[in-house]
Amino acid sequence: MHNLYTTLIIDDEAPARAGLQNLLLEFPETFHVLGTAQNAFEAKEKIETLQPDLIFLDIEMPECSGFELLAKLDKIPIVVFCTAYNQYALEAFETNSIDYIVKPVKKERIAKTVKKLAAVQKNTSQKEILSVLKDIANKKEVQKMTSITVKKNDRLIFIKLADVSHFEADNTYTKIYTASGVYLSNETVSSLAQKLPDNFLRIHRGIIINKEFVNDIQKYFNSRYNITLNNKKQSSVTSGRSYNEVIKSWINN
Repeated sequence: MHNLYTTLIIDDEAPARAGLQNLLLEFPETFHVLGTAQNAFEAKEKIETLQPDLIFLDIEMPECSGFELLAKLDKIPIVVFCTAYNQYALEAFETNSIDYIVKPVKKERIAKTVKKLAAVQKNTSQKEILSVLKDIANKKEVQKMTSITVKKNDRLIFIKLADVSHFEADNTYTKIYTASGVYLSNETVSSLAQKLPDNFLRIHRGIIINKEFVNDIQKYFNSRYNITLNNKKQSSVTSGRSYNEVIKSWINN
């Protein structure tokens, strides 16, 4: 017989929240979903108020990452990380307190989580969990990029990140804007956001800018910003509403 875990789903993408909630409904003996949160600030409030036994947590969120959220909590619930990218050091999750699911989440994978939960100790120390997160963060830093490789016809082209003004999602590709032209990469914007150095800022689900190319920033309607980039085309990009906190934080620093 399974324990019943009160559960909170934290993900900045609405389809991911809805999809996971539907999957968890298929395991009613294990998960009782108390609600969802679309960013770390809302999640912190709900965790403190609802005190769930368990959270499904997206790692990469615009204003504050899943790791940063956990570091802010007084008491950390059991954590099941959900992310589209598996370059995080998987061995860091080999602790009973943490599970790790690579998106897209499937029913069979949730079933494995259910089995793992049977072995979880609810009182794993906060110190132990934060130590694991620190290890992951340190390993992630090593992976920061300095250039990006793209394929054009049969040639491989190495693009220096210093020459890139911004990245923009385009269907299944990502456009890379440079002084010498626009290139296409198979890497997703979310994947790039995890590896790019600190002078790059994700301002929209589908846009990352190089802060060193920013010419001016103007407020736009619906708490968004219009940003002009100092490249050949004087590109103008508009931020996503859920990214306004991260942009404000950058402007104020």
